[in-house]
Amino acid sequence: MVEFTGDLTILIAVVVILLLIVSSAIKIVQEYRRGVIFRLGRLQGAKGPGIFLIIPIIDKMVQIDLRTAVLDVPVQEVITNDNVPVRVNAVVYFRVMDPTKAVVQIVNFRQATSQISQTTLRSIIGQSSLDELLSNREEINKQLQTVIDEATDPWGIKVSAVEIKDVEIPKSMQRALAAQAEAERERRAKIINAQGEFQAAEKLADAAEIMAKHPITLQLRTLQTIQQVSTENASTVILPFPMEMLHLFKKWGAKED
Repeated sequence: MVEFTGDLTILIAVVVILLLIVSSAIKIVQEYRRGVIFRLGRLQGAKGPGIFLIIPIIDKMVQIDLRTAVLDVPVQEVITNDNVPVRVNAVVYFRVMDPTKAVVQIVNFRQATSQISQTTLRSIIGQSSLDELLSNREEINKQLQTVIDEATDPWGIKVSAVEIKDVEIPKSMQRALAAQAEAERERRAKIINAQGEFQAAEKLADAAEIMAKHPITLQLRTLQTIQQVSTENASTVILPFPMEMLHLFKKWGAKED
């Protein structure tokens, strides 16, 4: 009975060990992940998604997430090209395109991408003026995305977008920008007013030329003005005077001379 119990214990132990070995050999990787396999330290490639087998103890697997990741670049204090101190932060969207490179070529691809993003952000902002930073943000975002993508490409990383979130400038510069904007609005208002005066003068000159060629138009315009002034409740009485009478008076005066 004792021997039977000992054999049963050994059998159970063997079965448990076999189950542990089999369970460690079976790997399941989700659709959005890949398993990078190393056999005795040598790269075997990436496997997945789904279920596959590895050799326990001999093989080692590192899982890499292929989904798009969002990296928040902390605030960077930079001096622009026109010597204005600014505080800028950004966000970087990237994903792993080659999981084997992301494991073999770099120790920590996420930390490395963060560091290269901070360095590139300071460099690009330092080469731009404050006006470019405020008005041409789309072009600066594209430039940042291109530079960071080229730097991370050897690691199997694809940077899809870079967006500058916030630009903080000193309060003294904010007051200067507000004064500049106000002066710009006043300049535009004066230009629009001058253009209106110029167009009105052109139309008046055209009208005067037409009236000089056709005197009857001046009389019609006079009658129209009288109609507008002589409203129903007006107290002013206007009597139209024929323009021909003025011509007669002019002729009589010439004869007497």
